[in-house]
Amino acid sequence: MADRRAEAVRALSTALGHRFAEPRLLDLALTHASVGEGAERDARGRPFADNQRLEFLGDRVLGLLVADRLMRDFPDANEGEMSSRLHALVDKAACARAAEALGVGPAMRLSPGEAKQGGRRREGVLGDAMEAILAAAWLDGGIGAAQAVFDRAWAAELAAPPVRSVSNPKSALQEWALGQAKALPTYRILERTGSDHAPTFTVEVNVDGYAPLTAQGRSRQDAEKTAAIGLLQREGVI
Repeated sequence: MADRRAEAVRALSTALGHRFAEPRLLDLALTHASVGEGAERDARGRPFADNQRLEFLGDRVLGLLVADRLMRDFPDANEGEMSSRLHALVDKAACARAAEALGVGPAMRLSPGEAKQGGRRREGVLGDAMEAILAAAWLDGGIGAAQAVFDRAWAAELAAPPVRSVSNPKSALQEWALGQAKALPTYRILERTGSDHAPTFTVEVNVDGYAPLTAQGRSRQDAEKTAAIGLLQREGVI
């Protein structure tokens, strides 16, 4: 298993297009919090650090890189239009798609339990790791390195047609449900993972007569908004 992960890390390094002067930064970005919770130890017998602090930084790095790209690509767009595009490019689903395309999942260090539960394919795990990788590139090589990784990782997202967004997705879903003569949408928490200071919520939204949809977010509110957007998109409303 260790050999397979090492091969996956090498393949990911190539896909990222940045050669890390400090490979430990990439390794840290790929280390999930479950490793420490499972008491796994490094070669010196110390608990592994995880990628949560890098994810915190990477979230801000991503926002800056996306905002800069939108300013250059859409010189005539107003603030509202750019905000809509930015939201679609920085949300957890976009980060996870970028991570999956690069092969982040097989390169991650997870606890055995998290791996068995499908952590290498989980949207929240992949999305957080992708943000952590951007932070690792920033710390290793500055904004130029982070920009190069972003340009590769988000190429497909940037090339895709812009997704129509709504300012209040939960209200939009409520109005749509009432328009279909259905009861108000309901939300329930399916899972809460991660540490107390960096949790991930998995939420399910239900509208009578339609298949439920699940989504993740850093807070219950964010997860519910993402779920509402996902259902509206799936049903062709937006």
